[in-house]
Order: sequence, then structure tokens, then C-alpha cells
Amino acid sequence: MLRTLSIRDFVIVDRLELEFSAGFTALTGETGAGKSILVDALGLALGERADAGVVRQGAERAEINVEFDLQDESPLVQWLSDRDLGSDGTCLMRRVIDAGGRSRAFINGTPATIAQLREAGEFLVDIHGQHEHQSLLRATAQRELLDAYAGVQETAARTASLYRTWRARREQRLAFESGSAAIAAEREQLEWRIKELKALEFTPEGWQELTAEHGRLSHAASLIEGTQYGLDVLSEGEASSLSQLNAVIARLDALGEYDPALREVLDVLEPARIQMQEAVYSLRHYQQKLEIDPQRLRALETRLDAVHSACRKYRVNAEDLPALLEKAKTRLAELGAAGDPETLQRLEDEALAAYTSEAQKLSAVRSKAAQKLGAEVTAAMQTLALGAGSFDVAMDCSAEPAAYGLDEIEFRVATHKGMAPQPLAKVASGGELSRLSLAIQTVTSEVAQVSTLVFDEVDVGIGGRVAEIVGRMLRQLGRKRQVMCITHLPQVAASADHQWRVAKATSQSKVSSRVTALKGEERVEEIARMLGGVKITDTTRKHAAEMLGFEKVTK
Repeated sequence: MLRTLSIRDFVIVDRLELEFSAGFTALTGETGAGKSILVDALGLALGERADAGVVRQGAERAEINVEFDLQDESPLVQWLSDRDLGSDGTCLMRRVIDAGGRSRAFINGTPATIAQLREAGEFLVDIHGQHEHQSLLRATAQRELLDAYAGVQETAARTASLYRTWRARREQRLAFESGSAAIAAEREQLEWRIKELKALEFTPEGWQELTAEHGRLSHAASLIEGTQYGLDVLSEGEASSLSQLNAVIARLDALGEYDPALREVLDVLEPARIQMQEAVYSLRHYQQKLEIDPQRLRALETRLDAVHSACRKYRVNAEDLPALLEKAKTRLAELGAAGDPETLQRLEDEALAAYTSEAQKLSAVRSKAAQKLGAEVTAAMQTLALGAGSFDVAMDCSAEPAAYGLDEIEFRVATHKGMAPQPLAKVASGGELSRLSLAIQTVTSEVAQVSTLVFDEVDVGIGGRVAEIVGRMLRQLGRKRQVMCITHLPQVAASADHQWRVAKATSQSKVSSRVTALKGEERVEEIARMLGGVKITDTTRKHAAEMLGFEKVTK
């Protein structure tokens, strides 16, 4: 739902802050006061084209901000999330146009493209009156509205999924037919690669053991020499460290009889002697396992060379060889499944049959819903000064399968008796189109996803009883959707839950537009103005009060 609209230096609006409520809001005022400017500003915030002419004279830039409350189930929430434009329950859209014509757009504070503004706006608002704003003129929106009315969104989603499966299998078959030689060559290359990598029997654990063993064998002579040197110095030499340490401990132990303080030194030396003896035992045990084995060393070096050669060939690290083998196996399996033309054709035919079956079910339900929708909208038209016209939902067979099914959906209307139904987009009169949109929205109000509707020119060419009916229909629609309507008819304005008056104000030779929320007597005065023109009488005020359901009114 639209929550706020903020306008700065736009056309004749200098500064304007509006807060919106649920229900039906009527915008009234003299011709030229700026009512349509509010709709134009909203349209720009939703991605419509702009130029420097919209910047208020003397200002550097025009700025428009709109804020919407979002329901958790709104498809816009996922749309924003997919584009990292987070919502947090709201959607703030901002448009800035400078005096040079340059335009910038933002969604929830993040820079966005005009196309993204327009796409997000299609989830939020329908503006009825100017053709370029209306989602109902788009074939996609018409089809989605019919599907929602028919309650077949899940069937449509399954149809789209089956279509994608069929397309994928068809493309797989065509790719095989056009590149069978290349596929055969790739298969042969993969088979050779798999054979070569399997022969290595490479594992990360085995590779660590291999490199460690190779390091020992390649330095075996140095290791043997080093350990023997350690044994000589520590224990086996003529003046070994262990024998000298033993001699020191024996001498100090004897002297300890004369001075007990030497026991502290002996307490430190004794653990050192034990640790040195342990080191000697460990060195002897390690030395016994050392051997020079040239044959084993050559075998290890041959294996290392094979691994390094494979790494250079496939440009990977040794640790990545197992993943490379699995990738080759997976790709070979894919090519194996794609290597049988008969199997590919069978899979494609099965996918097409499944799609066609689901699409035909979708078409059958759509056909019944189209007839019902056409009849209900036609009935609604009878009350909107379109009584001689009719509404029709045309369904033509698609030239080829599509993700949305086998049907081309088009809303068509005949506004006069005997007139052949024409596509909705070709209806010439803005007023007729707005009233027709009102009829469609009223009939489909339970299923439509756009929560805010704006009607402009809905009352063109009507009056009296029809105007009252239009007002009641807008009020009824406002029970389920947020509705705003620019109107010159008191019957329509009197039906609104809220009424705003738009008026021009002049200050310091500047003309600006002002919006006032009307209450009580102010609203009576505005309805009376709409009824009586320049001179407002007590009778006019009484009539206005009656239209609003007020018991009495004071001057």
C-alpha cells in the first residue's frame, strides 16, 4: 500500500508531503490546480520517462520520494531480495531529475536503473487513465490476471517447468546432431584422461606419505651420518657428553656429604642425564631403521615424476587431481546419456507430451474462466455508461509451445453496439478505458496482486446516476484495495472515504500547488462547490451534506 508521497520542485509544486490511508481517496479541485501533477509525479517515481521540463522554474532539481508498505507474501519482497535491494517490510523509491535533464533513481537507498524502478512499480501501482501507465494493456498482465481469476497459478507454474524441461532436452538433441563429431572427440579425450588419472592411484593421504618417504630415502646417507655423529657425541665417543655428565654427577654426589646445598644442583642434573639417555636410545632406534635403498628411491622418483607431469599437463595442483578425475567422469556420463540419438529423441518426445498434456489442462480451465470473466465484466459495463458495449477474453492458439502454455490471451472490448471487439490497447477514449479498467478491477479485486489503484479521467462523459454508480464501485473496490481517483464529479467524491482538495496558491509572484485533507464542513463546502459552481447557496450546502450522509451543516 502507498504510504507517503514527497515532492520537491516538481512543475508547480515546491514542497509537498502526503500521507495516504487505506480505502478510497478522492482528489478534487479546480481545473489546472495540479491534480494530475500528483499522478505524474507518482508515475515518475515508478519509472516513467522524464525531462528537464518537469523541474520547477528556478530550481536545480526535482525530487520525488514514495514509500510503500509491503506484505510478507508480496512478490516484490522476493524481487527486492534477488537484487540485494532489501525491503524490511517497506519499499522506498526515489527519483531525482536535475535542471539539465539528468535522472537518477534509488530503491531503498541503493542506486537503481529506471528499468528497475518501472519493474518494481508494476508490483505496486496501476495508474488508469493514461495508456502508457496501465498494466492491463500488457499481454502478460492480462494472462496473469486471467490465471489468477481462474485459480490456475500452480498449473501455469507446472506448465512453465515442463516447458523448460522440454526445451532443455530439445536443445540437447539438436546439439548432439550438429556436433556429434565434436562430442565423439571429447568423449575419447575424457576416456583417455580418466584412464591416465586412474593409473596414478592418487590420494591426498598417499601423496603425503610418498613425499615424506622420498624425502627420507633421498637424504638417507646424510641422515645416517648425522645420527651416528649424534651418538658419538652423546654416548659412544671417548669423551662423550653422557659419560662426562655421569662423572660430574658422581663427583658432586660424593661431595654432597660435606655440603647438602649441592643436592639442589644434583636435582637439576639428574633429569638432564635421564633425558640425554632417552635421546641416545631414540637415536639408536631411528638409526636401525635407516637404510640406503637406491631401487626404492628410483621407484618413488618415477611415481613423483608421473604425478608432476599430470599436474603440468592439466594445469592443476597435485591436491586437485581427484576432483579433476571426478569432473571428467561426470562429463563422460553426460556425454554418454547424450550419445544415443534414439534415446535423446525419446526423452524429448516424452517431455513434449508431458508439457502438452499439462498445457491442455491449463487451456481448458482458462477457456471456462475467460467466458465467465467476459460475462461479468460486460455486466459491470452496463452500469458505467458503456451499456451498449461488451467485453471479451480472446484465446488464440500459440504458433508454437511457450512457457505460459498454448494460449495467446487478449482482452478485447466493443464500446458500441454492432462494433467488432478490439484489443483493449486500441480503445481511443481515456474515460472509457478508465471505466472499463474499473469494471475489470472490480470483478477481479479478489485475485489481483497490485494493491494500489489510481484512476484519472474515470468520470469523463458521465454524470447523474452513472456517476453515483462509479462512486459506489470505487468505494466497494476501496474495501479490498487502496484506491485514489481524480474527479470533477461530486457524486464520485462524496462516495470517498477520504477527500483531498488540490488548489493553486500564489506567493511572491510564484504559483504553487497545495493539497488539503478535508474534514466535516470543509468537505461539505468542496462538494457544494462541485455542485454549484461559483455561487454556493444554503441549498447547495444542504444537498452536499445529504450526499455525504451528514445530518446538518452550518455556514
